[in-house]
Amino acid sequence: MADLTHFDDGGNAHMVDVSGKAVTDRLAVAESSITMTPETLALVTQGTAKKGDVLGVARLAGIMGAKKTSDLIPLCHPLPITKVTLDLDPDETLPGVRIRATVKTSGQTGVEMEALTAASIAALTIYDMLKAAEKGMAIGPTRLLRKEGGKSGVYEADQ
Repeated sequence: MADLTHFDDGGNAHMVDVSGKAVTDRLAVAESSITMTPETLALVTQGTAKKGDVLGVARLAGIMGAKKTSDLIPLCHPLPITKVTLDLDPDETLPGVRIRATVKTSGQTGVEMEALTAASIAALTIYDMLKAAEKGMAIGPTRLLRKEGGKSGVYEADQ
């Protein structure tokens, strides 16, 4: 477990001490998607879902999720997030919605979990907004696309 920083030498979970790390600009981009029937997607694109503006509410929920990540993931540090954006794009080829979350900060640890949480919460909110129309929607995959900053530098997922 030596390579896993959230475990001490005895194998016990702990919050990593980042106090010795340099403050750097950090960025993370994550993606998710939610697939549904073309009929359910039409409720989104035509703005006729009974609960209202599906993508607008999901965007706000994703932003809120990024800000609450340390409350949801036990060993995450609370971070001063400087920017969160969510792009939610209806895609008839899925059919469904593609979600991309971008999170920025300047700090001693990265925002990968915040970006992943934002994308996940946006997808869950879309499900919640549309579940009366379709219970069989599927979320995922959810993954990190890019991270910048810190000692490990840039990570970019294979597209």
